[in-house]
Amino acid sequence: MREFEDPARWDKVAEHYEETAHPFTARFAEAALARVQLIPGSRVLDVATGTGALARAAARTGAQVLAVDFSPAMVARVAASAQPDIEARVMDGQALALPDAGFDAVFSIFGVILFPDWRRGLAEMARVTRPGGHGVVAAWREQGAASFLLLRRIRERLFPDREAMAMPDGAAILGDPDRLAREMVAAGYRAPEIAPVVFDYDLDVARLDTPDTVFGLSPDWTSLDDADKAAVIAEARRMAGGAPVLPIASTALIAVAVR
Repeated sequence: MREFEDPARWDKVAEHYEETAHPFTARFAEAALARVQLIPGSRVLDVATGTGALARAAARTGAQVLAVDFSPAMVARVAASAQPDIEARVMDGQALALPDAGFDAVFSIFGVILFPDWRRGLAEMARVTRPGGHGVVAAWREQGAASFLLLRRIRERLFPDREAMAMPDGAAILGDPDRLAREMVAAGYRAPEIAPVVFDYDLDVARLDTPDTVFGLSPDWTSLDDADKAAVIAEARRMAGGAPVLPIASTALIAVAVR
């Protein structure tokens, strides 16, 4: 089992994820929401919600939101947001314990792309979307985003002969716009529209003093020895050029399709 397929791994990092990744992914969640018309009372499902960036934004529109994730700690963070229009449950996105056609819009913001059986995850999203409703998937381009993307680029520069961690199959395939469109159709959706969206991840350079909080989720970091880690940190500081923030332009594809 890869680390990102283990709910216990996500349980351990839930608090840190909410502080660092959540504000960044929330920007993409808002971009995804802007592509689907929700009205007060719309039924929304957020699959692999994490700490609920999409769920919280959708609830602010007046939608009734169900947020699901396989990590109990992530779900607890969503529940603690105290937004009355959000229900949070522990659930496997590859086998949703939900009836057919129950939602007006089903979202997965960088979630289904990490599933071991991501095609089943997409099919489950389609199954629970009502006819005429929308399915929305956000997937990373360019080998990931934020600190993962920075680390990959630094490794390629410092250690060009070393093989980096392979991208999960779903992330690699769904990060291509043509393949993403085809997979949405194969899952049971139609008329997919794919749009690239770019936001900077602003890395606080001071956090490089505790680099595990920056890179620790990646096996590309944990597999390095101390000398290599020091070289990576030095290169990141060099790239920042003395500035307090290092922006990392990160590109996502947002797919919107009709059931």
